[in-house]
Amino acid sequence: MSQNAVDQKVILLCAGGTGGHLFPAEALSHILQRRGAVVHLATDIRAKKYATDFPAVAVHAVPSATPTGGSVFAKFFAAIALARGVLTSRGVLRRIKPNCVVGFGGYPTVPPMLAAQNKKIPTVLHEQNAVMGRANAFLARQSTAIGTGFPDVKGIGQTLRAKSRFVGNPLRPNVIAAAAVPLPDISGKLCILITGGSQGARVFSDIVPEALKLMTSEMRAQLKIVQQVRAEDLERVNIVYNALGIQAETAPFFADLPMRMARAHLVVARSGASTVSELAAIGRPAILVPLPGAIDQDQAANAAVLAQTGAADVIQQSDFTARYLCDTLTALIIDPSDLTLRAEAAKTAGILDAAERLADLVLSTAN
Repeated sequence: MSQNAVDQKVILLCAGGTGGHLFPAEALSHILQRRGAVVHLATDIRAKKYATDFPAVAVHAVPSATPTGGSVFAKFFAAIALARGVLTSRGVLRRIKPNCVVGFGGYPTVPPMLAAQNKKIPTVLHEQNAVMGRANAFLARQSTAIGTGFPDVKGIGQTLRAKSRFVGNPLRPNVIAAAAVPLPDISGKLCILITGGSQGARVFSDIVPEALKLMTSEMRAQLKIVQQVRAEDLERVNIVYNALGIQAETAPFFADLPMRMARAHLVVARSGASTVSELAAIGRPAILVPLPGAIDQDQAANAAVLAQTGAADVIQQSDFTARYLCDTLTALIIDPSDLTLRAEAAKTAGILDAAERLADLVLSTAN
């Protein structure tokens, strides 16, 4: 056996649920493989269908569930699913013998991370939000190291801070490529990108068309709309845009979303950690509408980080009205010069080498 084969590290990444968890795992995987590691992915059954192109030698489906909220029976069955997930994960660990297991948050990461901690395998948590999530908080004490997506993360006390390192949120190669695209010329039509993240957001399908109805036809003619719309809302949104004569492109999902972000003058979005990190890296002004009702208020904390640079306006969903958006877009059409300054401000919060930093932490922990 060659020395390279002996030294080759096996890394198990654990991510699932949404693209917000899978995207940073994907970015890290590219770097780890470039450095010679063998990468496996553990994810929940629901998310496995989204991970068919994930850069890993194998994708392992692990039973999981969320044990918070719902009835007593729902919590009981969730606990059973998590227990099954731990047993399944122990089998995966026996087969692939990882040198390190990396979790990206969310309850799908709990079974494999817990199984690894029980077997004394080194583990690294990555907390992508500005508030530590409940699953990560449950796993943090027994984790070997913690990488954070933001410099200051609420919920990390002194004990955890001692083994935490700020690395940023890993960015996929297509985001890095989009970050090299300059802000489009603001003298023509303003391109507005509306996205609700991997899960979509119905509020944008409700508010944006109504806001455009309130604008004058002359103002509407100065806009180009690119909007992610849930499949069930697509027809009604398109009917409004066609009736108004608006230049619009709508779809439930954009595979090239980072490049579309780069081609936009303004982004209207939720404020998940991946979205905020991509806005900062690419450098685009934004109107951020944090997901309301979240127990951890993580999206509000994420949005505040970008707002502090001056790049983003943060507005609660209850205040995100058609009149507000109409007035905001009208003001930008009349005087778009502020967009250039806000784009430059966004880039001051961007961490382009976050995947490299996290890879350093993972490989040093594996050693």
